[in-house]
Amino acid sequence: MTNQPILEIDRLSISFFTRLREIPAVMDFSARVMPGEALGLVGESGCGKSTVALGVMQDLGTNGRIVGGAIRFKGRDLGQMDPDELRAIRGREIAMIYQEPMASLNPAMRIGRQLMEVPMIHEGVSRAEARARALDVVADVKLPDPERILRAYPHQLSGGQQQRIVIAMALMSKPSLLILDEPTTALDVTVEAAVVDLVKDLGKKYGTSMLFISHNLGLVLETCDRICVMYSGEAVERGSIGDVFDRMRHPYTQALFRSIPLPGADKTTRPLVAIPGNFPLPHERPPGCNFGPRCDYFEAGRCDAGPVHMAPVPGDDRHESRCLRFGEIDWDAPPVAAQSTRETEPGKVVLKMDALKKYYEVAANALFGGGEKRVVKANETLSFEAREGETLAIVGESGCGKSTFAKVLMGLETATEGDILLDNTSIGATPIQDRDTRTVADIQMVFQNPFDTLNPSMTVGRQITRALEVFGIGRTDPERREKMRALLDLVKLPREFADRMPRQLSGGQKQRVGIARAFAGGARIVVADEPVSALDVSVQAAVTDLLMEIQREEKTTLLFISHDLSIVRYLSDRVMVMYLGHVVELGTTEQVFSPPYHPYTEALLSAVPIADTQVQKQHIVLEGDIPSAMDPPSGCPFQTRCHWKNRAGKSLCESEVPPVRTLADGHQVKCHLSEADFAAMEPVIKIAAE
Repeated sequence: MTNQPILEIDRLSISFFTRLREIPAVMDFSARVMPGEALGLVGESGCGKSTVALGVMQDLGTNGRIVGGAIRFKGRDLGQMDPDELRAIRGREIAMIYQEPMASLNPAMRIGRQLMEVPMIHEGVSRAEARARALDVVADVKLPDPERILRAYPHQLSGGQQQRIVIAMALMSKPSLLILDEPTTALDVTVEAAVVDLVKDLGKKYGTSMLFISHNLGLVLETCDRICVMYSGEAVERGSIGDVFDRMRHPYTQALFRSIPLPGADKTTRPLVAIPGNFPLPHERPPGCNFGPRCDYFEAGRCDAGPVHMAPVPGDDRHESRCLRFGEIDWDAPPVAAQSTRETEPGKVVLKMDALKKYYEVAANALFGGGEKRVVKANETLSFEAREGETLAIVGESGCGKSTFAKVLMGLETATEGDILLDNTSIGATPIQDRDTRTVADIQMVFQNPFDTLNPSMTVGRQITRALEVFGIGRTDPERREKMRALLDLVKLPREFADRMPRQLSGGQKQRVGIARAFAGGARIVVADEPVSALDVSVQAAVTDLLMEIQREEKTTLLFISHDLSIVRYLSDRVMVMYLGHVVELGTTEQVFSPPYHPYTEALLSAVPIADTQVQKQHIVLEGDIPSAMDPPSGCPFQTRCHWKNRAGKSLCESEVPPVRTLADGHQVKCHLSEADFAAMEPVIKIAAE
């Protein structure tokens, strides 16, 4: 460790030049990363985080340019280097890991060759030495059977394995600085936990400094030593993790924390507080403080009078804030509570699953259709009930059967065995084209990605009106247009948005249009498939509260599919945990989030990053990947990854599928563990103050 920073960004300004204007993307941005230190860069989409990273890599494209300030790496100005000097540093001394691993891997090259290229090109080592180093680094990132991995092509690996290979590739030349741009966004929460553990361990092993870009405050807490919060191209707060998390001194940082579901948040008594207004466009920033129009503490004539500069927070470690009023605000005052709402009482049972199975037959050789047929067991004897006005959350990793079950419910697939009852009417064997209009209107879906679900060539109003026509709502065009405006009111969008095209809307606004369309036919059951995972945390709060408000008014049954257990804890009444097609736990939210747990639920809870320094968690990292539904393990579906297996009886877990047991008050768990083992379980999440 030395006193000289590995990376020093000094009053950096970056602009992109279009035919119309100069667009300032980053302004007056400063940050330092010391040797062995990890700096987290957080903020909403569009705030300039990735632009800073690309500026460090000197990879801003043809229309991006550094227009002010400097970026120094080990004391040398990167902007003054010629292309040959930069090429010698990139990949060897500064490495970057991108959000999507397949963007960094060549699909036509074996993994071994791609890894070996790095030291062969940057250090001129021999082929044999490069291969030996590749084997070592694949073992370092905890991938099984390194020899097999080196022979594999990228498409033969899972998403988590691909991301580990990209990390291995970045570490092949032992770089001094590692830049990670949202490296876990596309991964399951359990894989994310393993990757974050891996990054921390390897950072210590290689002495690598890190610039960790994320919008997940919980991940930054678990990974980084220091944090820099960005808003609209500027750093608004910098400091150590402890200072910023426990003694935040910028209104935007405070607003971010109030919009995420920390322990204690409750949809009825302590609802989340969404940040009002919208993010400013780069060429339409307000005068003075960029956050001023959305700030609870804004003072006209002062906050908008001129540029606001970073100022030190007395008594803290390199803690700074870009706020004129941070010394006057009572930061310990409780938030002005969002309006608490009455708790809705679930009504009658409207949906019932009875021993539902969904199997697919696929050819052993999927490319050419040859070989014997194999069976994919996507859903295995699902049984549950959902009541009117209830939120039932369905959680589990990718490949556990959540979306397959949703497709069968929607009629996009038909059940192999078992049944689905809507108001005691069987619909499990009826495909969507054979369902009557009322049934189709009753069960609607809000999809994960709002960008892909809207027709780019139709106005917002036309897309909602089209749904009304399909569902037979309204007899005339004026009637339907008035109903469409009422739906825009319902999702809190201005009526003039009816004439806008999808490209003119933000991600959160597009998701609201998707919700309006789902409710166009008076839906009684809405399947929300990861509806907020593609949105910023500040927008997530607004969209989830909107869903809750509509549910209270319309008495809708909400089936909320998610892998984010923080949001599930906040909004669900009951939780169903799925693993490899099986329901392994089912109960009220309170039951599922308190011991005793199914061992898989326990691991899921341990994996969730929580942005609260008072929270202490058990550390449980699942080994290996979720098995294939085409070749599931014998006995308990979870036995290949379960750390309780030896307690329950290894041979029993490996030979018999566990029975569904009712522990208390309807709390169901599918596990071989004894009553004594369940009773001995400790809470995964504890609050230190308790």
